[in-house]
Amino acid sequence: MNARKNIGFLSFGHWNPHPTSATQTAADALLQSIDLAVAAEELGADGAYFRVHHFARQLGSPFPLLAAAGAKTSRIEIGTGVIDMRYTNPLAFAEDAGAADLIAGGRLQLGISRGSPEQVINGWRYFGYEPAEGESDADMARRHAGVALEAISGKQFAQPNPRPMFPNPPGMLRVEPYSEGLRQRIWWGAGSDTTARWAAQQGMNLMSSTLKDDESGEPFHVQQRQQIEAFRAEWAKFDHGFEPRVSVSRSIFAIVDDQDRRYFLGSGDRNDQFGYIESTRSVFGRAYADEPETLVEQLRGDEAIAAADTVLLTVPNQLGVDYNTHVLDAILTHVAPALGWR
Repeated sequence: MNARKNIGFLSFGHWNPHPTSATQTAADALLQSIDLAVAAEELGADGAYFRVHHFARQLGSPFPLLAAAGAKTSRIEIGTGVIDMRYTNPLAFAEDAGAADLIAGGRLQLGISRGSPEQVINGWRYFGYEPAEGESDADMARRHAGVALEAISGKQFAQPNPRPMFPNPPGMLRVEPYSEGLRQRIWWGAGSDTTARWAAQQGMNLMSSTLKDDESGEPFHVQQRQQIEAFRAEWAKFDHGFEPRVSVSRSIFAIVDDQDRRYFLGSGDRNDQFGYIESTRSVFGRAYADEPETLVEQLRGDEAIAAADTVLLTVPNQLGVDYNTHVLDAILTHVAPALGWR
């Protein structure tokens, strides 16, 4: 694969009313997310991505944030990683996505998925959703995703009123606003090889994070590289009309000053971890935090990063915009060029 990478940040948007937190309120987390997107664009980064969690002191409602960030920037991709489709009305999703993408000038990159374990039991039920008979909650997420994809594609399906308030165009009606090209910028957050293949079959890009099902006992980056290969092999069986993209997420911190040393030197998980999530054996990828020269050598051995075209750097958003701008700048300046990412 080409060494050149799209480099973006991924923020969970944590906020906590603690004296040491730079984001003590939800307003802090939202407004600083916009400011960080602007700063990342000024640095030359390629993407500003936001995690979505419900019932948590984190970013929960993505589209107002995406629209605001899109309005304040002009070049950088604005995305999610990921929207939990168990909680989502597919047609409202298509409306909101179309509007936010038009505001951003066609720069949205929307990661969607079944989601992760949530803060409450079966939280999607509070949003008014139940799996159909014989469905699991994961099946429901994929069903919602399928309807959303059709709507985003501009499918005309709704019977027009013969006496509408305003004149209708001829034929069946579609969800508006429609944003041309958005359908090719939908990603599926896959946690296994099987769901990666399913994403390829549906014509969605692949988004893979720092967690996946343990399917072989091999190191995380090896299993993730195999997942990427499975996705691309499946994609090649179909004619979706465009080339897919693949992103991986990593916690990477270049230690370049004393503040970095205080925060990260000797911290983090330097090895993969294996454990269980909802009875599924999973592997958690290691974090990287070291002096730039050492960091470069460590990252050269990451097979999944080598196979992906996009790297999303998780950021400690509660440390504030200025520090996270420094974190991104350190990677873009001291690490990315040495690896050929820039």
